[in-house]
Amino acid sequence: MRRAFRLAYDGRPYYGFQRQPDVPTVEDALFAALRDLDAFTADPAGADRPEGYAAAGRTDAGVSARAQTVAFDAPDWLTPGALNAELPVSIRAWASADVDPEFHATHDARERTYVYHLYAPRESTTTVEGFDEHEDEERVSADFDDNRAHAALDRLTGDHDFHNLTPDETGTVRDLSGSADRDGDFLVITLRAGGFARQLVRRVVGLVREVGSGDAPPSKVDRVLGPEPMDGPEGVAPAPAEALVLWDVAYPEIEFTVDEDAAASARTVFGESRVTHTTAARVAGSIGENLDGV
Repeated sequence: MRRAFRLAYDGRPYYGFQRQPDVPTVEDALFAALRDLDAFTADPAGADRPEGYAAAGRTDAGVSARAQTVAFDAPDWLTPGALNAELPVSIRAWASADVDPEFHATHDARERTYVYHLYAPRESTTTVEGFDEHEDEERVSADFDDNRAHAALDRLTGDHDFHNLTPDETGTVRDLSGSADRDGDFLVITLRAGGFARQLVRRVVGLVREVGSGDAPPSKVDRVLGPEPMDGPEGVAPAPAEALVLWDVAYPEIEFTVDEDAAASARTVFGESRVTHTTAARVAGSIGENLDGV
């Protein structure tokens, strides 16, 4: 039978989702797990992949996922928990669904949702030396303007030709839905579309960051959406990949069943990862803030 699986993964150790020669990818790890489980039924067309295999998206190097979706012909005993037994701990299957034999995880997806955690503190405090040596002054300055960022994102929302925000030469017209919510020092940007051109999400975020931080005027959004190409220093660089998550892939006619034990395992794994990286961030911060002598 053909079965679809939801995969969550930390993308930082991998050079993207799709297989590449000589570097670790999420797809390599998935196929290796299926071979170890003797659940890899080779594609009869001769491709080195499971029969009927397709994935919802090809995340870039460093990009993580909450609900990457893959589907292939699988034995009936292959559950998310069984798959996790052979997957590396940074990749966790947590839900599955039996699907039609013709189901295709790429083509049958109706909407994809990405979430970007943009570090964008609105205020910073600096100490400025006063005229009197005993009266140094602390000044608070605004670093990021949420209103400007929201205005830029609103302008980018809708049906546009995003040719200046992707290296792709075709398939650049997309109907984009975007929203942003403040969470402490982060602006959490959510983008939805039926599909995304290469680097489109990260370049949209890069443009929103430029406008919100004051590095670019709001008028740059209209120039980016215009017909003239913008290359080199005029263009928009993609935001770093590590803050991006493939959050959801919508298949309206499919109901996924959560494997409670597998989901609990995933929560434990990512919870431990959060503690590790929160601690590492605190250590780095404490060192950087205390380099004025001992």
